[in-house]
Amino acid sequence: MNPLLAEAEFVWQTVAVILTIALALLFFIFRRKVQLAEEFMEQLRGERDATAQRQRELEDQARAERQTLFNSMVEGVVLLDRHGRIQLANQSLERQFALTIDVRGQTLSEAFRRPELTQLLTRLDKERKVLSCELEVGGDQAHYFEVNAATVLDRDGRAQGTILVFHDLTRIRQLENTRREFVANVSHELRTPLSLIKGYVETLLDGAITDPELSAKFLQTIDRHSNRLTNLIEDLLTISRLESGQITLQLRTLPLRPFAGGLIAELQTRANERGTKIINEIPEGLAGRADPDRLEQVVVNLVENAVKYGRSKGRVVVRGRAVNGQVELCVADDGPGIPAESRERIFERFYRVDKARSRDAGGTGLGLAIVKHIIQSHGGKVWVESEAGQGAQFFFTLPV
Repeated sequence: MNPLLAEAEFVWQTVAVILTIALALLFFIFRRKVQLAEEFMEQLRGERDATAQRQRELEDQARAERQTLFNSMVEGVVLLDRHGRIQLANQSLERQFALTIDVRGQTLSEAFRRPELTQLLTRLDKERKVLSCELEVGGDQAHYFEVNAATVLDRDGRAQGTILVFHDLTRIRQLENTRREFVANVSHELRTPLSLIKGYVETLLDGAITDPELSAKFLQTIDRHSNRLTNLIEDLLTISRLESGQITLQLRTLPLRPFAGGLIAELQTRANERGTKIINEIPEGLAGRADPDRLEQVVVNLVENAVKYGRSKGRVVVRGRAVNGQVELCVADDGPGIPAESRERIFERFYRVDKARSRDAGGTGLGLAIVKHIIQSHGGKVWVESEAGQGAQFFFTLPV
């Protein structure tokens, strides 16, 4: 073979090998770069997913913290998004409106169907300040709310949603009604004897004082109604001191049968006017821990009421027993009983089952309210059991 041709073939073979090696090296470098690029992109995607996951976790945590904060509030809270849909409603709001479904995603009108709330949002869009309105919810057991609404703004002052806070005013309204009823009742109770006293005094001044028999009768009436005023004022002061905790109880262990027996002996004289017999059925040896003066008020009030409203020529029975680590006493009459609708209110101040009959029979209308507060201050409870035509039984408990 020609040496030149052999040398040329060797050169081309060498060049081919070098080119092959170079191409392989370039391909390897290219694949490595592609692999590194893919690994880099995968790493970026992982970091991005981790960042997104962390962001979601932070948002969920912030949402949970916000929900926990709102749930700890006494006031009801509703948070609306920029589209007017409920984003959050706390547990207080769910209790206030007795919500049984999740209202998130609904509008206020869909969730509550209260035109006052829709009108409040309409005003808020125009005025962009804290606004309020009052809301009455329910029928017989109405609840009252003051609703405050404000726009939630971002850093640039753009509206991001609305927050509404529901303040429960029910207890305040009840106290206002109680105060009005109390003032009206006290005014009436004071006006009646004062009017009678004034009328009799004017009659005496007009000349009736010269008639000894007539003037004596008028003065007795004036004295009786003056005593009624005094008793009313004393009862008002007593119930005020009891409610404010100003009365300190002097507790001691009392044998209840002889204690009640002494009071019954005094009350029997007045009971004889109606032909009523008061019977002491408290067992011997039964003792309770009480303030003697306050317990006397309780027993006298209950027995006097039983005589007053029981059947003429009837019986009033005072009973007692030990039960569940306490002493339970009962004053029972055989009168017409107490209607079911009146049993829940019988211990309210000035509440009367039969207003006309009660005022004719006298009394301040505070006796049972005083009984309730005295027994509660002893750590006991008081209640009534009655059926129409079968009399009434007033129970109370004392510590042993």
